[in-house]
Amino acid sequence: MVENDLIPYGLNEALSDEYERILTDGCVPARVIRMDRGECDVATFTGIVRARCPRSDSELSGLCTGDWVGIDQQSNVRQLLPRRSAIVRSSVSGRSEGHVLAANVDTVLICTAADGDVDLNRIERMLALAWESNAQPIVVLTKADAAEYVPLDEVRAVAPGAVTLAVSATTGVGLDVLTATLEGTVALIGPSGAGKSTLANALLGAEVFATNAVRAGDKKGRHTTVHRELRPLPGGGTLIDTPGLRGIGLWDASEGIERTFSDIESFAGRCRFGDCAHRSEPGCAVRAAIDSGELTERRLESYRKLAKENEWMRARTDKRLQAERERVWKDITKQQRRNYRDRSSRR
Repeated sequence: MVENDLIPYGLNEALSDEYERILTDGCVPARVIRMDRGECDVATFTGIVRARCPRSDSELSGLCTGDWVGIDQQSNVRQLLPRRSAIVRSSVSGRSEGHVLAANVDTVLICTAADGDVDLNRIERMLALAWESNAQPIVVLTKADAAEYVPLDEVRAVAPGAVTLAVSATTGVGLDVLTATLEGTVALIGPSGAGKSTLANALLGAEVFATNAVRAGDKKGRHTTVHRELRPLPGGGTLIDTPGLRGIGLWDASEGIERTFSDIESFAGRCRFGDCAHRSEPGCAVRAAIDSGELTERRLESYRKLAKENEWMRARTDKRLQAERERVWKDITKQQRRNYRDRSSRR
């Protein structure tokens, strides 16, 4: 039987049974609701406790808000339980590794302010990130009450398979429709100034997260949210607010790109040549779609850019893994030589 204190944080009978089979002896399930340096707040059967995280150089590292973990009686995190999904971008450090923004997410709200620069390229990039995470994306045009024109049709055209809504957290317009589409754990992503924290407060029904006004001149916001934090939603499910994203580098997002640009993928399947570059080849269905107005040149260029970036990152990662394997083999070879010398000296 699932204890009540963990139900608001997403634990159900199915998860409870699954985790009971794989938890280390002496550990109980908990969910990470906020990460700090070396410690984290976790929800447990008996409430929220402060837990100690493993060292960053240990096998158990890279914990993130939304993770399910096993903790012992001394509130030490001992085990990372299997993730159902994860929003991963390339590391802002420039290293060839992924950075998990949120884990075990079911719905991703891609937020952009309707009263500012509605950047279709950036929306496509965030869609690729969301689709790759194994969650369902919803594009939310926030601050609809302050916009002279809300480009719903333009955004819907670049978000096949995803619901696109215009909402106002100030007036409440569209919030009922948005709430009806939410499922499970919901994560908000988007740039600073997109109104994520204001929307999160509206969905939570309380002023939980701090908010700041954007600059009047360029509509840019400041990083008001500095931590990823998980909270229960009043109607069921949970919500994770995240800091504004300045950089949205892709990390092994081939499937996410394919789903984001499913229209281009569909047209490409009708090209005469299988290796068509969609430039000037005869029988190119993609060029024909652009000529007829079904596709735009901007969208094709965005597709090319993201695909090229993803291939570059994947190649870079492969080189890093190869270098690590070579280093391991060098260490093994050195140890074998030392062992051989030791045996020779004892003869």
